[in-house]
Amino acid sequence: MRPFVLLASRAEDGAADDEYAQVLRYGGLTERDLVRIRLEAGPMPELDLDELSGVIVGGSPFDASTPADRKSDVQQRVEREMSALLDRLVPRDFPFLGACYGVGTLGSHQGGVIDRTYAEPIGAVRVTLTAAGRADPLLAEVPDAFDAFVGHKEACRVLPATATLLASSPTCPVQMFRVGSNLYATQFHPELDVAGISARVKVYGGYGYYQPGEQEQILARLASSDVWAPPRILAAFVDRYGRR
Repeated sequence: MRPFVLLASRAEDGAADDEYAQVLRYGGLTERDLVRIRLEAGPMPELDLDELSGVIVGGSPFDASTPADRKSDVQQRVEREMSALLDRLVPRDFPFLGACYGVGTLGSHQGGVIDRTYAEPIGAVRVTLTAAGRADPLLAEVPDAFDAFVGHKEACRVLPATATLLASSPTCPVQMFRVGSNLYATQFHPELDVAGISARVKVYGGYGYYQPGEQEQILARLASSDVWAPPRILAAFVDRYGRR
């Protein structure tokens, strides 16, 4: 199997390593099968798409909707590199799965509107598949409605004209979409279990995802969540495109 590549942009080593471990675990991959590139640490190398099974994008502290004059030089570089990569991926209909930050990158690249209208606090939400979602091969092993972990300051308010809506929730209408046949973006996290999201809550305590003093309440709510279906989407992505 040709490897997948994980494009990560978490500057905190603990969060970055945990994300990599979760993608390995739920994707059923070994370290040889998943090459990690930490974009916050340096420029994206040239990717030989003919030598890859697919591209996975993890979550990020970067927000596409942040005004340009408030974005760091690193964020602006990462956005340029992601846009240039998508310029190559979309015409080829190349396998892509972007979790959370994937909505901001693929959605904005395709002309969608990304803003803070449908931000969601950290927690589990009920996600429901659309008719197109029920017919999509990546979602064949998940029920029509399932719980998923979210926590984001921005979301897709207007779906790109090129995209097909696959899943929605009452608090965030665009939870998952597909561009072409093989490029996917989820607002929820298909790589996270309770331990994984709890670890992120602790790491990102000062990033504005929740108010000071709320951490213990959030962790208690997360601990009682029954979130099992989303990792099946990650596994289905690896199974479908890693066997090409």
